[in-house]
Amino acid sequence: MRIFVTGATGFLGSAIVHQLLTSGYQVLGLTRSEEGAKRLLAWGAEAHVGDIEDIDSLRGGAQQADGIIHTAFNHDFSRFVENCAADRQAIEAMGSALHGSARPIIITSAAGLGAAEQGQLASENHFNPDSANPRKASELAAETLIKQGVNVSIVRLPQVHNTDKQGLITPLIALAQAKGVSAYVGEGQHRWAAVHISDAARLFVLAMEAKTPGSRYHAVAEEGIPLKSIAEAIGRGMKIPVQPVDAEQAAAHFGWLAPFVSHDMSASSALTRQLLAWQPTGPRLLSDLQQINYAAGSGEHG
Repeated sequence: MRIFVTGATGFLGSAIVHQLLTSGYQVLGLTRSEEGAKRLLAWGAEAHVGDIEDIDSLRGGAQQADGIIHTAFNHDFSRFVENCAADRQAIEAMGSALHGSARPIIITSAAGLGAAEQGQLASENHFNPDSANPRKASELAAETLIKQGVNVSIVRLPQVHNTDKQGLITPLIALAQAKGVSAYVGEGQHRWAAVHISDAARLFVLAMEAKTPGSRYHAVAEEGIPLKSIAEAIGRGMKIPVQPVDAEQAAAHFGWLAPFVSHDMSASSALTRQLLAWQPTGPRLLSDLQQINYAAGSGEHG
């Protein structure tokens, strides 16, 4: 079985490629560069040169595959709305190549879209199409394809981590380094869900193998770690002060990160574990934060 993986040389995509190859699949990986193509070939995968904004290259890759795992996303948050719209177009383009078949496509979304209200634990069986989060565009594209008979499933992500990267915590580490203080908002009780990258990669493969149209899965190992605990772990690692920031000062201190650190992003994976028999086994987030070599800037790499 040949799987087309977008973002194949990225942080999560590369882990999924290795998981697929280890599980006996053939992999066709999307890459923009000759260097990326060489990496894929060295791993034992095939390379498909293209880009997530090159609709023809996406259709071409999809047409050659028995299934698709779509993880590529432009994480430039200064263009977040535009990037979410581009993701919708990418999903629609790949989905168009699957019409009339049972071939699965797994798309990536954010765990926070499963929260019925701010501060509530996000769940797999909830989606608010009127959410203010622009990332909803990906799930709206999936719903359109499902109505057209395409076999689409959704994997929602929290903060995906190892000792090199930790989702939104990576820029938090860089900010703490720049300001000389590790901060949190208010009492620091907003919680962020998390998953180790190895567990997330396994879940994507399980979701593809399940081939259940319309399913939403949460790659969540830890429902929610308080931001105060995250800030304290960063402070210990860097040997810098840890202090609260008033909500009114959050934008000034955190910049573009302010809306994220000011909100609870906890999520459940109870239904996912039941449906896919998925059990996370990787290190916990705070454990990975303890293992970072802050002096070498390991937490800075985005």
